[in-house]
Amino acid sequence: MNLKTKLKEIKSGKLSAVKNVMTFSEKIATPESKDLNIFLHLNEDAIAQAKEIDKRIKKGTAGKLAGLAFAIKSNISAKHMVTSAGSKVLENYTSGYNATVINKLLAEDAILLGMVNMDEFACGASGETSAFGPTKNPKNPKLIPGGSSSGSAAAVAAELCDFSLGSDTGGSIRNPASHCGVVGLKPTYGAVSRYGLLDMTMSFDVIGPLTNSAEDSKLIFNVIKGQDNFDQTTKDEPKEKSTQKKIIGLVDVTDFCSKEIADLIETRTKEIAKKNKWTIKKIKLPLDIAIQTYYIIVYTEFFSTTRKYDGRRFGRKIEEAAGPEVIRRIIGGSEITKAEHEGKYYREALKARNYIKKKFNELFGEVDAIILPTVPRTPHKIGEEISIEDMYAYDVFTAPASIAGIPGISMPAGKVDGKDIGLQILTNHFQEELLFKLAKDFE
Repeated sequence: MNLKTKLKEIKSGKLSAVKNVMTFSEKIATPESKDLNIFLHLNEDAIAQAKEIDKRIKKGTAGKLAGLAFAIKSNISAKHMVTSAGSKVLENYTSGYNATVINKLLAEDAILLGMVNMDEFACGASGETSAFGPTKNPKNPKLIPGGSSSGSAAAVAAELCDFSLGSDTGGSIRNPASHCGVVGLKPTYGAVSRYGLLDMTMSFDVIGPLTNSAEDSKLIFNVIKGQDNFDQTTKDEPKEKSTQKKIIGLVDVTDFCSKEIADLIETRTKEIAKKNKWTIKKIKLPLDIAIQTYYIIVYTEFFSTTRKYDGRRFGRKIEEAAGPEVIRRIIGGSEITKAEHEGKYYREALKARNYIKKKFNELFGEVDAIILPTVPRTPHKIGEEISIEDMYAYDVFTAPASIAGIPGISMPAGKVDGKDIGLQILTNHFQEELLFKLAKDFE
């Protein structure tokens, strides 16, 4: 059932907000759901809040999301909830305020079910680095769900909520959406407020929804988007609309992923293009420098943002309580920013970032949208030995959009070896409407 259909049932009285929350709560409490290790903390007031919303529904004064239940990644602040970021550093930290996105959802009478698991401080691409144990993939519990928004994608895939929110730095919404067979949106940088997000890399981070359909994603995005006085990077969507030539750029990915994945994405794209009379144009992206550019900037900014976790103001000292992936990034950022390097590596990464942005600008002068796989490989088994290079390479197809600040959405495309594969659509800045339209065509 899509969200619009469920909202109609709630509005008509066929389904109450209390019943909706109770159904999810009962399922979350089952041994099967607990074994997936998705929820870290539950909202004890969810039923009471649902009762109040049911009263407003009867009066006709309820918001546009009245009765829907959602989950959030544990690095998004929610008042009176433990916002741990999947780390022992903040395992006892209770947020004193709501993130802007939470306030917007609550204002429309959505109900927060709880905080879900994630890679520690959003450092990871598999869902395995959480201090509270790995999240399991609901489609196959032996496999990783992807990261870092592992719990957000898994909660939707396991039908433990109506929708969820995650954060995406270099693919952290789109990656687990691909592995879990759901829809994940990374909005344009600045389209959604980051106020209340425990940032990992502030010049890349965005908050976005994970849902079961493109239409559901559009519904939630339209609620959480918009300029926010608490976040100076935000702005409203420009009024001008781009001319749509219906030309789709299909990225050459043969050197970066398996033939099975590349063939699946190309076949699906050609099928939909033929049906909708699109023109396909083969294009190239600077994928060869994407990971190096991305991680130099990530290491540098992550080192800077973690200096506040000194054990004096809140939580424990990060160097003493965090896991190996977090420490790796702190050490890497410390080395890159040392005085003897005089900012050399960071400056070079910023030059590469500008080159990638310029390349996208040129491409969007030729095509309306760009299509490529979301992830270059199928999900590995939880605990399987995998090199750091291979783990970081999970982001090779998602990092370019983050570097350029453009929106991207991951859609279920089919399966390879019985495992879910995501198809990624990219459009120019603030072209989410076109993104949703194309995504719906693929559905």
